[in-house]
Amino acid sequence: MTRLKLESVVKQFGNKRAVNGISFEAREGEIFGLIGANGAGKTTTMRMVLGLIFPDEGKITYEGKPYSAELKSRFGYLPEERGLYPKYKVCDQLLYLAELRGMKRADADRELKAWLERFGVPENYGRKVEELSKGNQQKIQFIAAVIHRPDYLILDEAFSGLDPVNVELLKETIQDLKRRGATILFSSHRMEHVEELCENICILDRSNAVLQGSLREIKRRFPRERVVLATDRPVEGLDRIPGVTSIKRLENGYDIRISDERAAQKILQRAAESAEVTRFEVMEPTLNEIFIKTVGGAAKYE
Repeated sequence: MTRLKLESVVKQFGNKRAVNGISFEAREGEIFGLIGANGAGKTTTMRMVLGLIFPDEGKITYEGKPYSAELKSRFGYLPEERGLYPKYKVCDQLLYLAELRGMKRADADRELKAWLERFGVPENYGRKVEELSKGNQQKIQFIAAVIHRPDYLILDEAFSGLDPVNVELLKETIQDLKRRGATILFSSHRMEHVEELCENICILDRSNAVLQGSLREIKRRFPRERVVLATDRPVEGLDRIPGVTSIKRLENGYDIRISDERAAQKILQRAAESAEVTRFEVMEPTLNEIFIKTVGGAAKYE
């Protein structure tokens, strides 16, 4: 079921068009990736989805209906900037926020304690936010966004300040929320996170949607320009193969850039003639490479 739909949405601030005719939709139980450089229009789009500001043109619908005040309790939002009060206790703030979303205090308290246990920080229940590490503050902010079990979850740089272990923990949590049916709008500058979590994406550049759709289908539109080759001994002459643009020597092989996919088979043939090939793979483009090709130097304008 399509739960969230944007149709030709435009938002203007004075002479600045922050969002220019963006259209996309996200289903129930989907993590949708919204990516772009700073100033591309991501935050403005998120705020319109949340009903904090409204489009000047176009429309946003939720399960086919326009925005209404009743939707507020169904939203969860993790902003890039931390918004919790540093001198107040975690329990006081999160229970209050949950009550604002319609939860009974006793239910919210049970939910908060369960989340703290899941994240391995039950001792933070009665601590002030300013007493916590940056990573634990991010965990608390995430709990604030999901404690009331929202149907719509907006995550902006969700992994900021987290070490690799906690990044994986939060990834698993986001996947769990997806499986429970949440519609998640996910934004990050870390393309590998978007690539791992999202099935469909929209790349924004200077207020416009410049590339969108299924990530799998998008990757098929771009040429494969990298070959990973592993051999038991050095291979001579790879740099003389037509279509090879650069070669990086690795500990047990080569990372080879090509301008023509036909060069890949010639690389394999040359390697097999003089060594035992233990790995040969023509790599699909990463989302980071696709983003750079699509947006290019424009990503530096912020």
